[in-house]
Amino acid sequence: MEKREKIYEGKAKQLFTTDDADLLVQYFKDEATAFDGKKKGIIEEKGVLNNKISSRIFTMLEEKGVKTHFVKRLSDREMLVRRLRIIPVEVVIRNVAAGSLCKRLGLEEGTPLKEPTLELFYKSDPLGDPMINESLAKVFGWATDSELGQMKESAFKINRILSEFFNERGIILVDFKLEFGEHKGQVLLGDEITPDGCRLWDKSTLEKMDKDRFRRDLGKVEEAYREVLRKVME
Repeated sequence: MEKREKIYEGKAKQLFTTDDADLLVQYFKDEATAFDGKKKGIIEEKGVLNNKISSRIFTMLEEKGVKTHFVKRLSDREMLVRRLRIIPVEVVIRNVAAGSLCKRLGLEEGTPLKEPTLELFYKSDPLGDPMINESLAKVFGWATDSELGQMKESAFKINRILSEFFNERGIILVDFKLEFGEHKGQVLLGDEITPDGCRLWDKSTLEKMDKDRFRRDLGKVEEAYREVLRKVME
């Protein structure tokens, strides 16, 4: 597989074309951002850790029947993925109140939710990824009824699988972000599943094991990511 032109660079990843028009190389960076890019920094070896974590989780999800863009891990920082037409609607699943949900609704962090909740956000860095609803997604052409239906069904399925997977390893899956895209008529899970986009708490101590350690200057960020990798590889 020949890696060619860089076609995208985001906060945490780069995408490169290959000699196969249907496949891309996804490269994981060490850069970290928070608060819509207002806070920036480096998490040492984050790209290596996230690539390994995401590869493990994507492989497990595929085995459970979830269709993803993941093909295989190529190196410490690179994975081979299917080329997607990204649907610009991010899906957030919440199991426990944390982050922006607490700020919006005045909830105490850590409040368990009676059932998983799903929120939609328009994927737009300049606008700060504003929260939207299905009607807005459809009226502006960001996603169709069919795409939204598939995304929601897949998101709740992924939550059931991941919640059990992490619980078995002593981790609470508090909430997480998902991105989807279309590939040859199918809606596939894309992007990554890592401590960058998931809130993960130690089940015994409630210690944070995710990017909130970077956001809130809690320290031991690299150690938390390494511990997540160790546990997901069990």
